[in-house]
Amino acid sequence: METREAYRICERVTRKAAANFYYGIRLLPADKRRAMSAAYAYARRVDDIGDGTLPAARKLADLAATRKALTEGDPDDAVMVALADARSRFPLPVEAFTDLLDGVQMDVEGTRFTTFDELLVYSRAVAGSIGRICVGIFGASDLERAIPLADDLGVAMQITNVLRDVREDFERGRVYLPAEDLRRFGCEEDLSSSPADATADLIRFETARGREWFARGLELLPLLDARSKACVRAMTGIYRRILGQIDRDPQQVLRRRVSLPAWEKAWVAARSLAGAGA
Repeated sequence: METREAYRICERVTRKAAANFYYGIRLLPADKRRAMSAAYAYARRVDDIGDGTLPAARKLADLAATRKALTEGDPDDAVMVALADARSRFPLPVEAFTDLLDGVQMDVEGTRFTTFDELLVYSRAVAGSIGRICVGIFGASDLERAIPLADDLGVAMQITNVLRDVREDFERGRVYLPAEDLRRFGCEEDLSSSPADATADLIRFETARGREWFARGLELLPLLDARSKACVRAMTGIYRRILGQIDRDPQQVLRRRVSLPAWEKAWVAARSLAGAGA
């Protein structure tokens, strides 16, 4: 498959599926936008394996096949062709791509988390990895300092995901909130069966934790060029607004999946572009 066509396929996947990230990705110059689309299409594939309905054994086999394709390549696979080209153009850390596979394997195996430190390992694998890939595409004035900050931003966004998807995840047999936090606030794994006040206190505790991780990770911004800074502001701005909504009304996560309307995402992106001086 030709590289140009492979990128076009990845860009279509990104436009269709990247509900939040696309608003940031489209602010980048063309070469970085293409690379981000390849990285997103790869991440989407891995996530879809983990979230799909196939038996666990088949999911693990598909993850192993993806791991092999990362190493050996596949000239007939648009995602792998585009990703190989992106890796030749940008210093993308190969371990970040395999970390994502490791994290999704934890999902398939039904891993539960006793402590936040255990959740942190998972969050760095499934979300911090994406932050590290992004920095490889963005570039930074101090790459050594930027990589761990991007990883921290990934953790912040994953905490937001955990809260936003808590009901949906429980229905699929997954619990990401640390057991120590559930015990601390007197909550069950099924938050809908827990006292409303206790559930609200737990969720607000977790939103505060998310804000702390955002505050650390956003120290990345001064290390980026204007367009990359705008991209990060847009992506994190959307997630921070979702986190704020959850904090104001914790019980809503038990009723619905919290999200922003398209107009608000576009507004955040436009403001991010103007604020970055791009």
